[in-house]
Amino acid sequence: MKSIAPDFYLLPTLLLSERLLGKIFVTWQGPGTPLLKGRIVETEAYLAEQDEASHAWRGRTQRNRAMFGPPGTLYVYFSYGCHYLANIVSEPVGSAGAVLLRAMEPVEGIAEMERRRGTRELLSLMSGPGKLTQALGIGPEHDAQSLSGPKCWLEDAPELPASCIGTSPRIGITRSTALPWRKFVKGSPHVSKTRGATGPKKGRNLLEC
Repeated sequence: MKSIAPDFYLLPTLLLSERLLGKIFVTWQGPGTPLLKGRIVETEAYLAEQDEASHAWRGRTQRNRAMFGPPGTLYVYFSYGCHYLANIVSEPVGSAGAVLLRAMEPVEGIAEMERRRGTRELLSLMSGPGKLTQALGIGPEHDAQSLSGPKCWLEDAPELPASCIGTSPRIGITRSTALPWRKFVKGSPHVSKTRGATGPKKGRNLLEC
């Protein structure tokens, strides 16, 4: 698979959150370490305007400064004092937008992911935003880092048909809760466990959507 072209990240945030589904997220820790790859199966979009759940709602801060940076970089932050969450920055420089990576399907480097996560349960390795960052080794050093490599990048994959993509309100927030800005791959058992009636059915995979 080839890497995503830089202009892919210029898509509007809401469209980007959908087009990211099926793409392969890759991290590499350096010589002697395996490539770690996950197929994106769930995302959430966040914008500065009309979105009180966004970190950029009240403007730029030291914490969210990466969210105002170039599209195609990472915005990584510490959540609830226990795990890091990774977002792909969108929108032009100075206009905050980002897509939260909520869940992935393990693709390559699974043994290392199991070591990092402390579990061999495949469906639990990356089925949540904190789980996938732990599996991929994403931390504060990745904040504001470009997705052009060499430490992290996206590999291209065919665009999913609309029939494979589900939509719902976002999860785990208390403001702007009605916005239907969560996207997920229908039928994927790797989608995060907090899913309502619109979530995937057990036992299906990406290719069956």
